Amino acid sequence: MDALLSALADPARWRLVSLLAERPRSVGVLAQLAEARQPQTTKHLQVLERAGVVTSERTGQRRIYALRSAGLRDLAAALNLLADTADQEGGPRATYERYGAGLRAERLAAREPGWADGRRFRFRRSLAGSPDLVWRHLTEAGLLARWWTPDDLRVSELVFDARPGGRIVHEYRDAEDADGSDPVAGRAEGVVDDARPGEHLAYRLSPLLPDGGLAFTAHVDLGLTPTGTGTDLDVHWRITDSTVDSADFVAGIEIGFGQSLDKLEAALAEDLHDSRTTEGTHTRNDGIDSRSTK
Repeated sequence: MDALLSALADPARWRLVSLLAERPRSVGVLAQLAEARQPQTTKHLQVLERAGVVTSERTGQRRIYALRSAGLRDLAAALNLLADTADQEGGPRATYERYGAGLRAERLAAREPGWADGRRFRFRRSLAGSPDLVWRHLTEAGLLARWWTPDDLRVSELVFDARPGGRIVHEYRDAEDADGSDPVAGRAEGVVDDARPGEHLAYRLSPLLPDGGLAFTAHVDLGLTPTGTGTDLDVHWRITDSTVDSADFVAGIEIGFGQSLDKLEAALAEDLHDSRTTEGTHTRNDGIDSRSTK
């Protein structure tokens, strides 16, 4: 595929391919139609032939070239697959474009300090697992790190002291930045206001601007309610202390935290599935052991 792309990248060779798509032609005729010298045309055709784009036969004193369509069809299929992947409904590019639209709107609105103060966001999720299990995922660093970032990001530093007055640090990087050479994608610092295990969690969290200043303060309130199948999580965000430079952060709240909660939902479901699988295995093993002792 690389040789094919390289061969087709040259405008002169692409012109020859277009001419050969109409019908097989000799080197001399191709040179005339392409308004090029015959030695140059011959070199271009040799490159195309090595890449599998054309084939040739000598007929008397002439060499006739013809197009081979298989490679072009393979390339077209590969390009269509790339386009389909990018265009998938609800995929990463759709999220990127949605964020871009929100970003432009928020930047227009951010004209003076306090521009986003009072802005509220609400998120709800019906989660698998008891309130105690959900609480652990909300407050224990090892479990928080599994979900507390939007898609394509990973936690690089995390502190969550789940008690009133406890410190919070949340730093994250690109998920594919394995060696940490890429700049930090984001960092936020805050403090816990209320922590009632299995019931209620409230904290303030402020994303940091590149110069170290605070972009805004998010007052986050999470309520946990037990249900017959798990736990209902109700999350409220309220913005204060917004700066003009906070538009990029505010634009990402709805999408970013929504993605994080989706990951929390998946992590809880996975943990419960693994737990039930382990319990079932133990039960089967116990049955086998008891039978073997008879």
